[in-house]
Amino acid sequence: MSVLLESAPVKPPLVIARHRHLKWKALDPLEHILMVLCGISIIGFTSSVFIDVVTREIGYPFLWLQLMTTGFFGWGVFVGMAVATRRMDHFNLVEITKGMSGPKRTFMETFNRIVVLAVGAAMLVFGIQNFFNDMGSYRAPSLIPLSTYTASVPVAGALIVLFCIEQLVNGWLYSFEGPEDVDDFAGILK
Repeated sequence: MSVLLESAPVKPPLVIARHRHLKWKALDPLEHILMVLCGISIIGFTSSVFIDVVTREIGYPFLWLQLMTTGFFGWGVFVGMAVATRRMDHFNLVEITKGMSGPKRTFMETFNRIVVLAVGAAMLVFGIQNFFNDMGSYRAPSLIPLSTYTASVPVAGALIVLFCIEQLVNGWLYSFEGPEDVDDFAGILK
């Protein structure tokens, strides 16, 4: 029986383990879904640009491909911003704070996240206003409401706010310092 358990493949986690102490497990499926949506956006954007170029070159352009490209690009950028906030891939001064510890580190990490939180809140508030302003506007020739594109801004803003709150609460409770801060080059030098 133990042989079967030892040889069974280990199910990979939904998200990367980096900065695990700053993440709630309940939000892991959301991050996973957002990463999938980012991949779909990249594939959709690349494919629609390629098909648009090919159809224009052969003399039969499809105008709706530009609308598709714009949609995939916009949603990919803003959903990507939200995912990058949770994964701490950008928006943070990670390299500056990595060498700090104690109250100084807590202050800088809190300051960084409050700035990102303010940006996310502005995206949420002003994105909702822009969304409602775009309700009566349409893209020609398809007559797709502009709000289908601009909805990505408040959605991303809400996710950024959520992820910043998650990191602030966990950082204050468990410290912002993690095991990845200690051995920066461990995997490279060994």
